[in-house]
Amino acid sequence: MNHSIKVGLCFGMTSGTITTLGLLVGLAAGTHSKLYVIGGVIVIAIADACADALGIHVSEESEHSHTAKEVWLSTLSAFATKFLCAASFLVPLGLLDLHQAVIASVLWGIALLAAMSWWLTRGWRAVAEHLAVAAAVVAIAHLVGTWVGGWA
Repeated sequence: MNHSIKVGLCFGMTSGTITTLGLLVGLAAGTHSKLYVIGGVIVIAIADACADALGIHVSEESEHSHTAKEVWLSTLSAFATKFLCAASFLVPLGLLDLHQAVIASVLWGIALLAAMSWWLTRGWRAVAEHLAVAAAVVAIAHLVGTWVGGWA
């Protein structure tokens, strides 16, 4: 696989999964509103995909070792992957009640990260590391969402 596409794909999938799960779990815990969670996921899919793609773009440019085509391939693959990955969490939100959708989303996120990590490294240690980071983000997001939701 082309290096530039691989950079964007791996970054987009990792960021799309962990960021979206954190937001989804935190908003669900704090608001208990399916509508707010759906709105948050849509914002992540658009705004954060653009921000991350620009971040990859600038990072790749800063290395001064890539052609303009390579930089743009990384940029566009990061955007597309992040957008599609984040948007994929709308499926369980559209089909299930909020509690079931959160559980399904966490399982979907675990599957995405595990598959991408295995494909990238072929090592269980890396898979475990990546899933541990995701689990920490989800746990912290849940705690923060519950804490903030208690203010209402």
